[in-house]
Amino acid sequence: MAGRWLDLRWALSVLCVLLMAETVSGARDSSTGAHISLQFPASGVNQTPVVDCRKVCGLNVSDRCDFIRTNPDCHSDGGYLDYLEGIFCHFPPNLLPLAVTLYVSWLLYLFLILGVTAAKFFCPNLSAISTTLKLSHNVAGVTFLAFGNGAPDIFSALVAFSDPHTAGLALGALFGAGVLVTTVVAGGITILHPFMAASRPFFRDIVFYMVAVFLTFIMLFRGRVTMAWALGYLGLYVFYVVTVILCTWIYRWQRRGSLVYSMPVTPEILSDSEEDRVSSNSDSYDYGDEYRPLFFYQETTAQILARALNPLDYMKWRRKSAYWKALKVFKLPVEFLLLLTVPVVDPDKDDRNWKRPLNCLHLVISPLVVVLTLQSGTYGVYEIGGLVPVWVVVVIAGTALASVTFFATSDSQPPRLHWLFAFLGFLTSALWINAAATEVVNILRSLGVVFRLSNTVLGLTLLAWGNSIGDAFSDFTLARQGYPRMAFSACFGGIIFNILVGVGLGCLLQISRSHTEVKLEPDGLLVWVLAGALGLSLVFSLVSVPLQCFQLSRVYGICLLLFYLNFLVVALLTEFGVIRLKST
Repeated sequence: MAGRWLDLRWALSVLCVLLMAETVSGARDSSTGAHISLQFPASGVNQTPVVDCRKVCGLNVSDRCDFIRTNPDCHSDGGYLDYLEGIFCHFPPNLLPLAVTLYVSWLLYLFLILGVTAAKFFCPNLSAISTTLKLSHNVAGVTFLAFGNGAPDIFSALVAFSDPHTAGLALGALFGAGVLVTTVVAGGITILHPFMAASRPFFRDIVFYMVAVFLTFIMLFRGRVTMAWALGYLGLYVFYVVTVILCTWIYRWQRRGSLVYSMPVTPEILSDSEEDRVSSNSDSYDYGDEYRPLFFYQETTAQILARALNPLDYMKWRRKSAYWKALKVFKLPVEFLLLLTVPVVDPDKDDRNWKRPLNCLHLVISPLVVVLTLQSGTYGVYEIGGLVPVWVVVVIAGTALASVTFFATSDSQPPRLHWLFAFLGFLTSALWINAAATEVVNILRSLGVVFRLSNTVLGLTLLAWGNSIGDAFSDFTLARQGYPRMAFSACFGGIIFNILVGVGLGCLLQISRSHTEVKLEPDGLLVWVLAGALGLSLVFSLVSVPLQCFQLSRVYGICLLLFYLNFLVVALLTEFGVIRLKST
């Protein structure tokens, strides 16, 4: 199970997502630059004509910068950097390839930031919260675990839905990730380790996912999303959670009854605790004694802080490969920054990861990060009464609380309310992820303008690949370690959360702000190709898996990979107009 924590990649979702709703600064006219656009009532008296931002490349070089700065379709509501202005106003035309290379490199690094934040900070705090709340494994699995697996997709979708110009990224990424996970990832698992699939969980998950895809297909056909429709998405997910819990309870009840009659048959099988006692008696030498210091000494506060902020394990560094070391070099700045700003509670450790100087520092820095990342720092620089910025008040209050905590606690024993740091770490890491996801969406939109690509095709390719690569690696690791059934179940279970909560909550937040229904206008064939491909992949698995008597072979995995390659070719041909509907 060593690789399972990697799969916990991303609900206490309502708390952080409601905060993310503030990334929308206002409603604007709908954009024609995406295959799906959200239309809201015009607000204000701004009469600036809206022109498709992708037309900037057809203008004279001298006119491009003014076009980017004056055209509302080229403006982004969230984020810290204006990538379009950077390309067309700060880079000469002959250095456009350099600008694109830098943007792609920054995009890859943002994906690295998302992965590190989720795996080492977001997910451990989720685990600590579920342990603190004493949730069962079933409830935690379909809520916290699902949010952990789908956090990049959910955050990216909510950020994309918050702006009419990037709405195509939302459905493109959710559908694209769905096709990728149910074909490439599921196929790769069966190729690495053929296995016998569990029939009832498979039918349950794939039927629920097909219902979700069918509802999205109807939503696109209707062209609008009402409050009731958005709540229906969220209600379907709640029904799915209840179904999982009931099915697991029924399965355990049946299994308990069967064990009563079969207990005398296998008396020689030892329980886990008995095996542990036998192994401890047969091999009683504690190899950990070799690494214990001969003399114990009391670390100073500075030494504790320095050790807690060190993201590098020197013993692990010496025995790792060159590839791991190279990747670690890129991770070190991110890990150091996150260690400094995000507290992590580990229930499995004796001290629950209590580091008094660092945790007291977190009481100052973490709230500061929260106000400076919420709506790209707009709330942090807001001046109370026109005199004192919010971030100054936060720093003063945090410093007072940190001082009290430092003098009221000790280095050796975590305080009674240490579990509250898990909630603070969860919120801080969620907003770090939201900030990185906002930059990812803005970069992808800028690349779409440069290459004249729709947001939908960017969502189903780059955004879907980036958000799903962590799931792919963790599921492949589980398969290689001998847990292909667990990895295969995660392929279908996690994406149900992504599409239901991603679309439902994204539209619900927009409706709550605009007080009107969300308009969806699929003015291109690509969205229908995407939805149809996802439906076909699910139907293929629904039919072929029972025909194999749930014994999944490498042939089935190869067929799934070929399906994805064909889908990708059709999607790109549709995007570039090779495949198109005849005009009547």
